[in-house]
Amino acid sequence: MYSEDQLLPISALQHLLYCERQCALIHLEQTWAENRFTAEGQAMHTRVHDAGHESRRDVRTARGTRLRSLRLGLTGQADVVEFLRTETAADASGQPTAATLPGVSGFWRPFPVEYKRGRPKAHDADTVQLCAQALCLEEMLGVTIPAGALFYGESRQRLDVTFSRDLRKTVEDSAARLHVLLAGNVTPPPIFEKAKCERCSLLEICQPEISGRRSARRYLEQNLRENA
Repeated sequence: MYSEDQLLPISALQHLLYCERQCALIHLEQTWAENRFTAEGQAMHTRVHDAGHESRRDVRTARGTRLRSLRLGLTGQADVVEFLRTETAADASGQPTAATLPGVSGFWRPFPVEYKRGRPKAHDADTVQLCAQALCLEEMLGVTIPAGALFYGESRQRLDVTFSRDLRKTVEDSAARLHVLLAGNVTPPPIFEKAKCERCSLLEICQPEISGRRSARRYLEQNLRENA
């Protein structure tokens, strides 16, 4: 178990899985820069959180819910948690899957939804972040959450995500790795990956093309030749 002052941001898991150097620059060196992608993403999260709570007969929608897991050492905020009315508090195997809500009768099954600005991605950083939110909710509410969803603003798609045993293990391993990385207080060296690096808001700060594969002198010489 971690203590309250050891909790790390859930959002850092996405940075970690995208690029460990990016994660360290943001969370160790406190370095940040905006680009179009980060600005659009932040604007989307703000709109979602500012929309307020909603209540319908069988669905209650909570926005900006605070999360934490002392087991994983994580804290953060869920964009949306839908609480779906259900008749029973447990599934057929007896596993608790629904909670009670203050001042509301019945049982409610939590279903986290994370909003992303773009489209579904080839890597699993988004699904890991969503599953981490679910594991926090499970610990806080004492229930099992089998699934959630990612909503992508660019494609206007809502993608259901099953929290499988393998995905849960990836979250646990990633959280452990995040704690090791940040406790080590060492920023990893840059590794240039064109598709990732060109979309990263920290590109100019990171300078990934100056890596262990090429010396700074060779890099500068090449640039002088190209600009001659």
